[in-house]
Amino acid sequence: MGQFPAHPDEVTAAWLGDVLGAAVASVRWEPIGTGQVGDSVRFHLTGEGVPETLAGKFPAADETSRGTAAMMGLYRKEVEFYRKAAPLLDVRAPHVHFADVDDTGTRFILLFEDVGPARQGDQIAGCGIEDARAGIRQAAAIHAPSWGKSEMLEAEWLAPPPGLREQLGAMYAQAHEVFRERYADTLEPEYMEVCNQLAELSKASFTREDPPKCVVHGDFRLDNMLFDIKGGAEAIAVLDWQTVTTGNPMTDVGYFLGCGIGKALWETHEMELLDLWRAEMQARGVKLSHEEVEHDYRLGILHGVSTAVFSAAFVERTTRGDANFLSMARGSCSLALHRDSIAALKEVL
Repeated sequence: MGQFPAHPDEVTAAWLGDVLGAAVASVRWEPIGTGQVGDSVRFHLTGEGVPETLAGKFPAADETSRGTAAMMGLYRKEVEFYRKAAPLLDVRAPHVHFADVDDTGTRFILLFEDVGPARQGDQIAGCGIEDARAGIRQAAAIHAPSWGKSEMLEAEWLAPPPGLREQLGAMYAQAHEVFRERYADTLEPEYMEVCNQLAELSKASFTREDPPKCVVHGDFRLDNMLFDIKGGAEAIAVLDWQTVTTGNPMTDVGYFLGCGIGKALWETHEMELLDLWRAEMQARGVKLSHEEVEHDYRLGILHGVSTAVFSAAFVERTTRGDANFLSMARGSCSLALHRDSIAALKEVL
């Protein structure tokens, strides 16, 4: 792999000119977004025939977050998603101009279109039903085009690093202890009990494997979505593909309805959104009954619990991060209780 800038300060007008095939006179950047595993920026360009702005994504400045991302292969996955998977799916992801990652998986760059002005999804503030519908339509736009497609499901770059499942299972107990100590006085006791029960089952649950059915985003929630993009010209774009993998679509759907949109919305619209996902899948040629996805949906909800717990322990701690992880835990644990997801997990272990 060639040399490339892995920090916004390293992006020069000359390099951008080569990438864009245009004369870039100047470039400056500013941080955007709230990501904790990668740092995103907006570039402002001047020159002949160049876009006014572009978006860029780089390794996290925080060493802990960067190390976690490298261990889990997150940077490499996101680069390969834009290179190899995005063109095959219907999901609205930003169009990429340049993507590269080094052999260690610790240095990378993504340079893509700026889909702003747009409204940033906010995990803590939540969303209204129209945003939730837009999100669930995008879920089907990932799942249906990849459904049963061996060329994607067997792609080497989508497979987890060797031994990662076992490593995560062993690390989860440590993550849970950090989470429990940190939020013992903040998270409702009935929700913490769901976290406790999942931790007791973590080694077996992390190493359990089912045949993959489609590509899944893996972190399908509001913070990874932009709404009313291009000044309202389009409804939504889905970002942050570092956790993309193969698996069961209900991992994304259960996650989104639980930790994504939260209790206030799922209490009223849970079945509507599940039915919308199935209708969108059927429109793309994948017909599934409610009964066929029910058990997988109950399991998928727990992905929100485990992600909240694991992320709290192994990325940089911030005030917004604490609020974010508590929001995720409350939403996913409330839905897990409603659907008795722990019992569903015990049935398959």
